[in-house]
Amino acid sequence: MTKKSVKAKTITKGSGNIFADLGLDSPEELKLKSTLTMTFNSIIRHRGLAQKDAAKLLVISQPEVLALSRGKLYHFSVEKLFKLLNALDRDVSIVIKKKPRSRDTRVKVVAA
Repeated sequence: MTKKSVKAKTITKGSGNIFADLGLDSPEELKLKSTLTMTFNSIIRHRGLAQKDAAKLLVISQPEVLALSRGKLYHFSVEKLFKLLNALDRDVSIVIKKKPRSRDTRVKVVAA
C-alpha cells in the first residue's frame, strides 16, 4: 500500500473584509456596496421579480439589474444603491457614533 504525501497548507485569518485581503482599491466602499447589492438581490428574489419587471419598477435598464445580480459593484455608486433600495420600500440609515476604545477604526456595515 502506498502512502500519499500531504503538503501542509498555511491558513491565514482574514481581516473581515475580503476586498482588503485581496488588496483592492477602496475596500471599505466595496464592502458597503457588496452588502447593499446583496440586500437588493435578496429583495428582488423574495418578491419573485423578473429582471425586466425589476428594471421597470426601479426605472433602470434590464442590463443594470443583471449587473447587480452578478455583483458588478463598479457600475453603481453607493448613493445609487441607496436610491434603488428606497425604491424597493427600504429605508437606509447611516449611523455615526463614537467608537468604543476596544474596536479598531475600520468601517462596519450591517444590513437588516
